[in-house]
Amino acid sequence: MTGASLHRDGVAASRWQLPPGPWATVLDGLCARFPAVDRARWLDRMARGLVRDADGNAITPDTFYRVGAEIRYYREVPDEPRIPFDEVVLHVDEHLVVVDKPHFLPVTPAGGFVAETLLARLVRRLANPQLVPLHRIDRGTAGLVLFSPNPDSRARYQALFPRRLIHKRYEALAPPLPDCAFPLLRKTRLQTGEPFFRMCEVEGPANSETRIDVLERGEDVWRYALEPVTGRKHQLRVHMAGLGAPILNDTLYPSLVAQHVDGNYEKPLKLLARALSFVDPLNGVERRFESQWRL
Repeated sequence: MTGASLHRDGVAASRWQLPPGPWATVLDGLCARFPAVDRARWLDRMARGLVRDADGNAITPDTFYRVGAEIRYYREVPDEPRIPFDEVVLHVDEHLVVVDKPHFLPVTPAGGFVAETLLARLVRRLANPQLVPLHRIDRGTAGLVLFSPNPDSRARYQALFPRRLIHKRYEALAPPLPDCAFPLLRKTRLQTGEPFFRMCEVEGPANSETRIDVLERGEDVWRYALEPVTGRKHQLRVHMAGLGAPILNDTLYPSLVAQHVDGNYEKPLKLLARALSFVDPLNGVERRFESQWRL
């Protein structure tokens, strides 16, 4: 397969290296490994040439199972609905793409979202299958996301994140915290909670840190500036909930409530990745980008 052929409708092929097992054919192995995808659907994908080996050869229902062989296949979501909000491309050059993501749009394929993701849309829009997100924000969060369009310079930009050389500023709407002195620093230990997709604060040395300040004080809602020093999963949401001011419309924190139903876009999470700034590692120029969205 060529680089371009590894993408279909902006979605990269998934890869699976065949593990030891009792299956006679690749089809049998796929059905066992992915029980949520029935045999008829795998047969249909094979008939359309959407299951191939590492050399680009089509896998058929009779292809023998060979331990260690790499299989490439395309995920599909039948009747995947379009998310009715559009991203805004703020900057494009040879080494960097900056995009303003709307609420509800995932950055990368997951669960029931494959073609309707920011990455897939950009691959189609910019005709560049080598695009890779340099970081991610939650599906419910709107705002800035950086992408690398060039494998040759990608590592230079990726290195900025673990070295904390990118300054991020978020805004959030949440209940007032009149008893807190601002600005404040929230430092706690986060670990995986229950269910597995939630995080929780626990005793122990801090592994997460957020600077929090107030931008506007309303009667029932305040606008906060949030600056994550670390980048733990759901960090801002957990920290605000832990202070007693959960971000408006958060369905995960402080407690799990009824999840968003696809097609109902009336209550977006009031969290926005507002600004990003850093020194470009390629030319030393100060870069600053700001979201056009408003909460």
